[in-house]
Amino acid sequence: MRSSLPKVTWIGLGIMGSPMSENLIKAGYDVTGHTLEQDKLDRLRAAGGTAAASVAEAVRDADVVITMVPASPQVEAVAYGPDGILENARAGTLLIDMSSITPQTSIDLARAAKDKGIRVLDAPVSGGEAGAVEAVLSIMVGGEQADFDEAQPLFEALGTTVVLCGPHGSGQTVKAANQLIVAVNIQACAEAVVFLEKSGVNLGAALDVLSGGLAGSTVLTRKKDNFLNRDFKPGFRIDLHHKDMGIVTDAARTVGAALPVGAVVAQLVASLRAQGDGGLDHSALLRTVERLSGARL
Repeated sequence: MRSSLPKVTWIGLGIMGSPMSENLIKAGYDVTGHTLEQDKLDRLRAAGGTAAASVAEAVRDADVVITMVPASPQVEAVAYGPDGILENARAGTLLIDMSSITPQTSIDLARAAKDKGIRVLDAPVSGGEAGAVEAVLSIMVGGEQADFDEAQPLFEALGTTVVLCGPHGSGQTVKAANQLIVAVNIQACAEAVVFLEKSGVNLGAALDVLSGGLAGSTVLTRKKDNFLNRDFKPGFRIDLHHKDMGIVTDAARTVGAALPVGAVVAQLVASLRAQGDGGLDHSALLRTVERLSGARL
């Protein structure tokens, strides 16, 4: 029964937030949403959700508030202040931030929310737009065990791998590591694509056989068609991966971890963004390798 499930408010209905909120509606949750784009609110209504005109209005009667916004400044903007979540949600509300932000921002948010009687989980995701649509995301969570247990059914409507990684901020730390691995993997695949094409090999055949061996990866499987078709319609934008590489390199410096390959790839992502390609999918790292290899794009 719908009435037996917690009432959910979803803040941020972008590339990831829209399909994720719709999956909760399909699972029977009563979802109220707020975002800045009217067309996204119309989409939520069409899926069976309720649109709210402000954060304050959206969170007032919620049992669970989920945020899915681009970066730390946006999380802080919707959480704090007189019109924010902490001032307007009821005591006892569970706030689940599924954005990818700095671990320290998550720790600070949990501390501030505790003073208001609001519980917090940081729960960033991996899997991109396709994973969000198909409800097969990997969800890495930081926070208290009891809050995680309470949120587990909701997480299972959104993803297939759901793990409590440790205290507040741990989910964000694991997400930073995820983004490091993904970026380095995409870069390696992009270099292989340019090498294969310049060598005159049938690229489709080559990527098929590579996918079946030790070089195979979720990245290669998900991004193979992007490489083959030069289709860089954003599933996860370079702008956002640039932000995430800043998070991981800064966090690694704080704890004294050397990321020599990660640092190079972070600069290549920054270079691609500086070339005006920040709005493209992160598989567009291929364009950087092509430029370095003499192509005029």
